[in-house]
Amino acid sequence: MTEAHESQLLPMMPLRDIVVFPHMVAPLIVGRGRSIKALEHAMTNRVEIMLSTQRDPAVDDPQTKDVNQIGTVANVLQLLRLPDGTIKALVEGKRRARIHAFVQNPAFFMVQAEELEEGDFTEYQSVAYRRELLNSFRDYAAKNKKVPAEVLNTLEKITDPGKFIDVLSSHLPIGSEEKQNLLAIVALEARFQTVLGIIHREIEIDSLEGDIRSKVKKRMEKNQRDYYLAEQIKVIKKEMGDGQDAVEEELGVLETAIKKKKLPAAAHDKALQELKKLKLMPPSSAEATVVRNYIDCILSLPWKAKTNASIDIVAAEEVMEREHFGLAKAKERILEFLAVQAQVKKIKGPILCLVGPPGVGKTSLCKSVARAMNRQFVRLSLGGVRDEAEVRGHRRTYIGAMPGKILQSLQKVKVNNPVFCLDEVDKMSMDFRGDPSAALLEVLDPEQNMAFNDHYLDLDYDLSDIFFITTANSLNAIPAPLQDRMEIIKLDGYTEEDKLAIGQDFLVPKQMAANGFASGDVAFSNDALLEIIRRYTREAGVRNLERSIASIYRKIARQRQKANQTKACYRVTGAGVAKHLGTPKYRFGLAEDRDAVGLATGLAWTEVGGELLQIETVLMPGSGKLTITGKLGEVMQESAQAALSYVRSRSTRLGIATDFYQKLDIHVHVPEGAIPKDGPSAGITMTTSIVSALLKAPVRRDLAMTGEVTLRGRVLPIGGLTEKLLAARRGNISRVLIPKENERNLRDVPAKILRHLTVELVEHVDEVLAKALVLPEGEALFKACADPLFCPDIIIPRPEAAQPAANVSH
Repeated sequence: MTEAHESQLLPMMPLRDIVVFPHMVAPLIVGRGRSIKALEHAMTNRVEIMLSTQRDPAVDDPQTKDVNQIGTVANVLQLLRLPDGTIKALVEGKRRARIHAFVQNPAFFMVQAEELEEGDFTEYQSVAYRRELLNSFRDYAAKNKKVPAEVLNTLEKITDPGKFIDVLSSHLPIGSEEKQNLLAIVALEARFQTVLGIIHREIEIDSLEGDIRSKVKKRMEKNQRDYYLAEQIKVIKKEMGDGQDAVEEELGVLETAIKKKKLPAAAHDKALQELKKLKLMPPSSAEATVVRNYIDCILSLPWKAKTNASIDIVAAEEVMEREHFGLAKAKERILEFLAVQAQVKKIKGPILCLVGPPGVGKTSLCKSVARAMNRQFVRLSLGGVRDEAEVRGHRRTYIGAMPGKILQSLQKVKVNNPVFCLDEVDKMSMDFRGDPSAALLEVLDPEQNMAFNDHYLDLDYDLSDIFFITTANSLNAIPAPLQDRMEIIKLDGYTEEDKLAIGQDFLVPKQMAANGFASGDVAFSNDALLEIIRRYTREAGVRNLERSIASIYRKIARQRQKANQTKACYRVTGAGVAKHLGTPKYRFGLAEDRDAVGLATGLAWTEVGGELLQIETVLMPGSGKLTITGKLGEVMQESAQAALSYVRSRSTRLGIATDFYQKLDIHVHVPEGAIPKDGPSAGITMTTSIVSALLKAPVRRDLAMTGEVTLRGRVLPIGGLTEKLLAARRGNISRVLIPKENERNLRDVPAKILRHLTVELVEHVDEVLAKALVLPEGEALFKACADPLFCPDIIIPRPEAAQPAANVSH
């Protein structure tokens, strides 16, 4: 029978997720303002405090209805204020109590609390229950290692039955709600029986867990012990009779997909083998995810899926002519390949490599090939790729491994015979992670790519049905073994006439539609396009030309919208271009306005096409120092030194003082000093510039030259002839001197370039000087000399008849 004492007026603090029993010392972290004030009141006034657990721990601001009526009266032993404003309190439970009434207090809870009497309990009952409880708890502690040994020692020393049961209750591994129910049981006998039932229940649960663990261990191999927890869950589900779960269903779907997919025998066997491993793995394991991703990769590849493409050679030619202007050589080679492809079922290679300056249509030509062949098109940019794994994939041992870009692209396009464009193949680099260009050797070799082995897939994959086309701006950056596997097709830059035709036929209609104009709203005259080409762009391709046309359309669109004249029509003329594009960026015409001393015009090749190269020489009193500036490479600096040595060897014949190199400092400069320059082809230009400065004889301004010079004055062949002649044509140069050995390369130069140029072939620098320097009337360039050691013979062949058809003279 429960008895109540007289009530006490006490401060009250609600507790969250903790039940404080009598005789229990507990640390509490208190952060709520009302609770802190209640603790401080109890500590300051040396009074006890009522601790009662909330019914719902999620309530931040509990009211009277949220607090359990049964709680514990406790002493506040210690308060410690923490830096974050909370308080750490140490409390000791004294006795059970019931909240009789709440007393109004704005600062914190005040309650009338009545102490609860535990009732009578005979000595024999106490001994019997205590002994049974102690034995049961000892058995529980023996199986549950979480119970400290000190707890058993403490319980064995407690003789008071009420204190014994409360201390034991505080160490039971049960939830707050069940502990609150225990606290609410006031009668000792009922409390002993309830606690005894809880201990027996926990012993039974431990025993069942032990059985489950033993069943799992019997079925697990040594290498599967890491998945112990997952197997426990599986056994529990089996005990509960859940049946086949969703994971098994998913594995069944995966097996069906493998059987339906048309796979090579090796890939089919590998997929089934990996699926078998996957079935033995717990779904939540990391290894299962890796295996599942690998199977998905096998299934997503288009092993035997192909486009049923038929080739009509006439239609293919029409497609390429309609979409690209010029590029005759590239179109011819591609049409040859398509013609052979139409005649035979399958051919090995070739791998085409389109090399040319930016903006001439290499990538768009690849797209046209795909349309002409009725195949899918996929493009992979290799610019900046420096890891071999980007091409061949990562091995599956690495976290986050995936196949290489080749197989990823095929997964996206979903067929195994697309036109595959490997863009910017010359922009790859290498570092400690490997050389991606070496990995491409297998991809681009028709004899090997039918068994391409990706590191991730680790299966042979047939790439032989794919039509690979690579693009590059420069061959110099492509390794020789890779070049050997490709057929090189060079795309020259466009002439002024080409750009005019492309602008009128392609770019103007394209930008008209892109900027929302109807046909006929804006008309570009030929003079307007020529003005843009000559004074606002200087490029081998047409990208900047297209940007300039788009800029004019945007300005006209703004003008039309601002004036609200949506139906107005406009005509862009040559004189009106400056109004839209501003001040011209480049000067059109000759590189120089007049013939100048010490200034010669050379021709240079760059990745973006040919360029005119001005070389200046000045003389100063000094001690024979040669200064070379303009950010020149080693080869170009050596060309300048070879040129000076040739001039010294010819000084007597040229009428130059033989000791000029001891009294004069010579400074050779190539303008546009921020741009790196290198190569030997400026040798004869440097020689001409130095001789012009020493003789004070001007160099013809309408003449440009290119060629490597030797110490004996021979002119050696150069590369990039088409691009250089095109640059001369753009710069309004009329005469060009080139090495005699480059005569064979003139057949590859478009006739429309040669039509506007007089190309003269030279074998020796003596010829170059005779053609380039402007001398006073009646004055001979080479002087008579008696000493054969310092006066070598002059090498100027007899003039031959020019060839007007090709504008080439000797």
